[in-house]
Amino acid sequence: MNTLTKALIMLIGLSVVTTLLAIQAPARLSWVAFMVLFLSGLKARIILNSYLGLGASQFWRRGFTSFIGLYLVIVFGLYLLGTAP
Repeated sequence: MNTLTKALIMLIGLSVVTTLLAIQAPARLSWVAFMVLFLSGLKARIILNSYLGLGASQFWRRGFTSFIGLYLVIVFGLYLLGTAP
């Protein structure tokens, strides 16, 4: 199995986990939102490393990972602000 096939299988698996988590969990639970965002960050990293070839460049991989991580933290913070009583 080549790298792209493994990446595709991992993306499908993470998508299934995300879908099951979103279906089974009640609305407005912050840990569910955190897990969905965390899984989306993992999927983004897989796409960047495997499909865009950033796995070969540590500098670019670190930069994109930092940007995506910061973005997801901001989105989660906005979610928490929006659900606060």
